[in-house]
Amino acid sequence: MVGVANSVLPAHGPARMGGVHGAGLDRHCRLETVADGGPKPAKSEVSMSTRTVQATRGAGNACESIPAWVGGRLVPVEKLEVHRRGLRHKAVSVFVLCGDEILIQRRALGKYHTPGLWANTCCTHPRWGENAEDCAHRRLDEELGLREIDLQYRDRVSYRADVGGGLIEDERVDIFIARLFDKPRPVPNPDEVMDTAWAGLADLAERVRASPDHFTPWLRIYLSKHAGQIFA
Repeated sequence: MVGVANSVLPAHGPARMGGVHGAGLDRHCRLETVADGGPKPAKSEVSMSTRTVQATRGAGNACESIPAWVGGRLVPVEKLEVHRRGLRHKAVSVFVLCGDEILIQRRALGKYHTPGLWANTCCTHPRWGENAEDCAHRRLDEELGLREIDLQYRDRVSYRADVGGGLIEDERVDIFIARLFDKPRPVPNPDEVMDTAWAGLADLAERVRASPDHFTPWLRIYLSKHAGQIFA
């Protein structure tokens, strides 16, 4: 773990070619079959009892169904299709704070968009039928090995951003924060997170302004437009 704010930026800049975009993900979303010819369970139906479940790994979870609005109705749509079509959808973002520092993560190079860029502690999508706070706890565990974190609901914000590879994020985001007295020790899932760091809020905001291409579009938007809602 990188423990100081001045280690936030990667030395060689953001990686742009590590993720699998667009049509390249189609092969991950086809129904696979077991040796006897029967269908495998959908990845999103596999037990979530451990962090090593393959549903949480690499590009696999791009095939899950998430809540999206189509024709004014909220319906389950495959995650990759949601982003290809730029559909408005539900999302969850978490900021874990200790004093004036925020735990941030650098996205793994195998992520289906924005690989190698720095983001807030956790940013994700609820599964169809999943409660936002349950989703936040699940992904803190799956991505960073963080459990039993006391989350506080802050607000709901919306944004739309091009995340590259022909994909669009158009999110209605439920924001959660955790204010801790002691810094937790993340255990990053390498298929989700390649690095973590603690960064002071003012320093992070300055680094984002100075080198925006090192950071995800949503983190840039949160800090420039919604900091008061999130951190007040």
